[in-house]
Amino acid sequence: MNRTKRLLTGAVAAVAFTVPVAIVAANHVRIEAPVVSSPPAAVVVPVPAPTQTVQADQIKAGVVRANTIDANKIAADEVRGAVHQTRGVKVRDSQGKIKAPEVVASVIYADEISADTVEADTIYVRELDRH
Repeated sequence: MNRTKRLLTGAVAAVAFTVPVAIVAANHVRIEAPVVSSPPAAVVVPVPAPTQTVQADQIKAGVVRANTIDANKIAADEVRGAVHQTRGVKVRDSQGKIKAPEVVASVIYADEISADTVEADTIYVRELDRH
């Protein structure tokens, strides 16, 4: 064999032994992506739609909220909204007495409201008593 054939045979043999050894030697290497902490998932709490109209003889609540309130008497620590004095309201188809932490509606007709906070865009009331 001449010298060129020996060098070529030696190079092919070296590559033939090196490739399997490199593959076997690389089996212990593991590549892992860094752990990325994701922000906590947002909790979505459905808010029930307010009743369109509430008609009651008496409402006792921590908060009474509506677009429009029409009442004969309101006794509250805090009243928010445009207050207009009126001669009075006659409550028809009354739902009786309502006692709850919060009463929310589009329109509230009541003979008497007693609450910590009364909030509405427009409040029509005959007698207003602030505690």
